[in-house]
Amino acid sequence: MISTKYTILKNPFFLLFLSTLCHTFLVAQSTSSENVRTFEIEAPQLNSHKKIWIYLPDDYNKNDQRYPVFYMHDAQNVFDDSTAYAGEWQVDEFLDATHLEKAIIVAIEHGGDARISELTPYSNEQYGGGNGKNYLDFIRFTLKPHIDTSYRTKADKANTGIFGSSLGGLISFYAALEFPETFSKVGVFSPSFWFSEEIYEKVKRSEISNDQKFYILAGTRESDSMVKEVEAMQKLLLAQGIDSRKLLVKFVQDGEHNEKLWKENFGSAYQWLMKPIQKQ
Repeated sequence: MISTKYTILKNPFFLLFLSTLCHTFLVAQSTSSENVRTFEIEAPQLNSHKKIWIYLPDDYNKNDQRYPVFYMHDAQNVFDDSTAYAGEWQVDEFLDATHLEKAIIVAIEHGGDARISELTPYSNEQYGGGNGKNYLDFIRFTLKPHIDTSYRTKADKANTGIFGSSLGGLISFYAALEFPETFSKVGVFSPSFWFSEEIYEKVKRSEISNDQKFYILAGTRESDSMVKEVEAMQKLLLAQGIDSRKLLVKFVQDGEHNEKLWKENFGSAYQWLMKPIQKQ
């Protein structure tokens, strides 16, 4: 099984992003939409408090309808240049402008020094980690109930998604396999499948839910192994019987491991994940 990991020369962004330098030291003007707000919530599963960023559709206060929800990671990079490490995803700008069905976006700030631990379901000999199950339990048992009681959400699994990049892509993918009763729309950008061979074994042992959709994205210049790792995972998923209409794997020529790649492809991923599958 493929296990080549990124090198500093091939992917300086990734290793820097893992460090406490994730927080930018430059003072910049906020670029977040007026539809984005923040709050803090206790995370007993992580023995900490978490800052949460939430995007509400621009028509949220103009009607009484309910909305699908996506849970995202690394909130500092989702909405605002002033908090982003290397540019934001512009999720709020996209949703403000789109005519597609709107969703509530709930983004969880990464834990700084604890980021590797929180966003990895397994440990790595060099980097440690492996506290991802507790992180997901925080989402499932603390954060999601709070969101569903505080906002007008469609709380069922058909309208609940999880989305992330890099380690966030890894934990999103794992979450879908481990908790198919919770997450049905799965956005997996530049996933760190290299972190542990166990993620491949997890797929082999899993029965992929017919209710789930996976959008997996990788750039061809992210690392020497990224494309091979994603292709290996695609092959495994198909071998496990996933409906090919519910799996979209996209390779971006010359795409690199950074917010630019993820920003430019969020809209198409969102559109595909929100679109119902046509019955045969």
